[in-house]
Amino acid sequence: MITVNFTEFRKNASTLFSSVEDGETIEVIRHGKKIAEIIPASEEQKKSPSWKNQRMKLTIKGESISKVIIDERMLTQ
Repeated sequence: MITVNFTEFRKNASTLFSSVEDGETIEVIRHGKKIAEIIPASEEQKKSPSWKNQRMKLTIKGESISKVIIDERMLTQ
């Protein structure tokens, strides 16, 4: 575990986050008190968010809704 004060964390955030990516845990201290602990993401958390997963495409037999709307608009002109 790496312990850094808040000012050092701000100045070296990029380097410190690289350490977290390598598996290191960082403890951030301000005014002598622990204010944060930055831990590496678990393998589950590293996966894509669920909203990015490929979804099943739902289909209904018959004409597409967009074609029905276009045809209807053409009739009303």
